[in-house]
Amino acid sequence: MNTSGVAGLDHTAQETNVWLRAVAEQLPFEDRHHAYMALRAMLHALRDRLPPEVAVHLGAQLPTLVRGVYYEGWHMAGKPVKDRSVQEFADHVLQALPPRFPMDPLTVARGVFVKLMDHLPASLKTLRSLPRK
Repeated sequence: MNTSGVAGLDHTAQETNVWLRAVAEQLPFEDRHHAYMALRAMLHALRDRLPPEVAVHLGAQLPTLVRGVYYEGWHMAGKPVKDRSVQEFADHVLQALPPRFPMDPLTVARGVFVKLMDHLPASLKTLRSLPRK
């Protein structure tokens, strides 16, 4: 479907819709906006916990519109943040979700991460090999 008349923009819109549909089916959400909020919260939490060079490598693998969401509000200084526990990660996801979000942040993080694994297997090999503290 051509909506903008610009092939590159139409393609990235289609790719982004594939990602949102995948997240909505994984979690599951009927509301595509919930899928967007979950994807955004998880990507920001992940991005802020990666060394900047790895965060940039991951960002380069994302569809253009998703990449824009990923980099939204990012400041490289002070990254990665030092918290490392699952609960601290879930707390960061929770802070990025709207009030009364219909799913707990740990389930959101796990569901979105599963979809990242499906869509970015080569990039995530880098993430899996990071040293754990």
